[in-house]
Amino acid sequence: MYIVAIAWIYVVSMMAITESSVVAALMTFLLYGVFPLTIVLYLMGTPQRKRNRQRAEKSARLLAQQKALSTAPAADQPLTPPEK
Repeated sequence: MYIVAIAWIYVVSMMAITESSVVAALMTFLLYGVFPLTIVLYLMGTPQRKRNRQRAEKSARLLAQQKALSTAPAADQPLTPPEK
């Protein structure tokens, strides 16, 4: 995915170099290269962000379950110690 982005930035920078003025070159670089590329990379990264969020939620849920199990007394253990 990143190799395509790097290649596109290269192509757009070559297009910008051939412009007649600095302002036109800057606008070409921004409007043809940077802005569209950030949108595409953001959209292509959405599945990974979703997986990361789900993994974090699952980890937090498991941690809460483990914490609840460690504080709750087990069913086979008496609540008070036996007297001697």
